[in-house]
Amino acid sequence: MKSKGFTSRLVHADRLLNTPESGAVHQATNNSVLFEYKDAQELVDVFQGKKAGHVYSRSSSGSNVALQNILTHLEGGLGAITFASGMAAITATMFSLFKAGDHLIVSHFLFGNTRSFTETMQSLGIELSFVDVTDVQNVKAAFKTNTKAVYLETIANPVTQVADLRAIGQLCESKKTLFLIDNTMTPANIFDANSVLASLTISSLTKYIAGHGNVLGGAVVDTGLFDWSSFENILPMYRGPDKAQWGLTQIRKRGLRDMGGTLSADSAHAISIGLETLVLRTDKVCENALRLASYLHSHNKVSAVYYPGLAGHPQHYLAREHFNGYGGILSLDLADDIDPIQFLNALNLVICATHLGDTRTLALPVASTIYFECSAQQRQDMGVSDNMIRMSIGIEDIDDIVADFEQAFAQF
Repeated sequence: MKSKGFTSRLVHADRLLNTPESGAVHQATNNSVLFEYKDAQELVDVFQGKKAGHVYSRSSSGSNVALQNILTHLEGGLGAITFASGMAAITATMFSLFKAGDHLIVSHFLFGNTRSFTETMQSLGIELSFVDVTDVQNVKAAFKTNTKAVYLETIANPVTQVADLRAIGQLCESKKTLFLIDNTMTPANIFDANSVLASLTISSLTKYIAGHGNVLGGAVVDTGLFDWSSFENILPMYRGPDKAQWGLTQIRKRGLRDMGGTLSADSAHAISIGLETLVLRTDKVCENALRLASYLHSHNKVSAVYYPGLAGHPQHYLAREHFNGYGGILSLDLADDIDPIQFLNALNLVICATHLGDTRTLALPVASTIYFECSAQQRQDMGVSDNMIRMSIGIEDIDDIVADFEQAFAQF
């Protein structure tokens, strides 16, 4: 499969990686909770990790393993773990690997729900430093003797700041520190996490991977680039003979098995199906987003447009360096005399909804929804204005999207 293009590998991944029975091209969905063993010793060996197998579907199942195999292959990684949602993947990873007294450097531009979770981490004694990750020097200055990881998003939501990924990856490698990347906005066909020395990638499969707004899921992929023997938080019971598996083993045991954020078999199957059209969808999304951003940038009723594909974006050249396409998220600040609620109500084709990565173009008022729990000062620090609208661009005909904006602008 290595000689095939990305989409060819996607379309045929399930049948070639997972060898479904009876000539099927997709792995069958298996909803069994329990798994029988004729030999009790075999069950013991699987329980103790001496042999591969399933003991209880909260921890693993054939349907989840099939999806994990595909994600590992596409990311060029060592292994993957799937979860019930992107937030389940984030929380399970953080609580599995870090403890009170540890220090993490995290992006100042973290998305609202993730930012809210960082407050929970702090309440449990994990120390966090929030930094502007668009410049590696800010990250370097935040390092402490107890720093265990750097965590960031490739493209921030909603103001689209782009992290200084390669430089930060090199810094983390030099300090033997975990480099955790949320690549929800930039799946593997857009961004190669291995090229910037990421240790783990975390993503919401709900978004571009599944792509159709009909299923929740999350994943963690180990790139195989981090030396887990240098990570002191791995518990003795998970320090098996294969050191490369230590991180995944602890996340699977402590994060998935113990915390229970299990992806259902039906959801795993739906995500696998949606994944097949990833490149077709994201290519169109990126094309549409750049066209719409250019149109909005020149409109006299828009005061600012935030999209990495625009030459005037502060990190445009970082985006050019790291990504194959600039993603499907853009935000805009309307002119001061236009109310964002009224403007959104004037749109007909664009859907007002809390989601992104869909086939349909979506929009919402940022300050009063996904950043409502943040203070005015926090929103200002992250570049979120009161009249900002975030858009997730879909695969519609771009002329229809532009026409919808035209008719809406005409009402103000």
